[in-house]
Amino acid sequence: MRNFLRQTVARGYGTVSSLGKAFALICFGIVPASNFPASASTIAAFGDSLVHGYGLAHGQGFVPQLEDWLRRAGRDTIVINAGVSGDTSAGGLSRIGWTLTPEVDGLIVVFGGNDFLRGIPPQASRSNLDGILKFASGRNIRVLLVGHEVPENFGPAYKADFEAIYPELAEKYGTLLFEKIFDPLDAMGDRDLVRRDFMQDDGMHPNSDGVRLIVESMGPVVLELIELIEEGS
Repeated sequence: MRNFLRQTVARGYGTVSSLGKAFALICFGIVPASNFPASASTIAAFGDSLVHGYGLAHGQGFVPQLEDWLRRAGRDTIVINAGVSGDTSAGGLSRIGWTLTPEVDGLIVVFGGNDFLRGIPPQASRSNLDGILKFASGRNIRVLLVGHEVPENFGPAYKADFEAIYPELAEKYGTLLFEKIFDPLDAMGDRDLVRRDFMQDDGMHPNSDGVRLIVESMGPVVLELIELIEEGS
């Protein structure tokens, strides 16, 4: 029941933001004030279908698997599912303001996949992601930026320009960087095996096992994000 409430409060996108995350849980009577960890952080996983959990059963998407991984690592971190399937970096920029409610301490930014699938110019995606990071920086929110490997559908120049967005913006804003979200799968070196065992039938979205590998690889960087949050609190 506690975990259900954590998700309900987190996914409310600020419905209880005026109460604050700890006060809200206490008021609902699920977590006694004496038991609530004062150091618990709230991170918004902000992105597209890869964050939202497209095609996956409840509890198998990126957000619940990451929260479970962090709990096993000794961190009672709330992870908000701020993912919208089909969203682009422009969509992300349009909703960053109301995503960063007062209880949010950190941000994982996962945008770009739908941009390059649609052939959106890299400079437009760069501008949108820059706007997201600038807004977060203005709120003193610590950020983990997650990049992509881009196919060569639109040529090598497009691929190079798009992939360069992530390390360059991470350096500009001093954010953490997880260079390419599918690196843990690509590292296997067998695309047929990956597609069969770790991807959904559409060949674009990871299945629950694929998400697990991504979370296991990204988890240590998220722990770094939490440490940065705690240092600044």
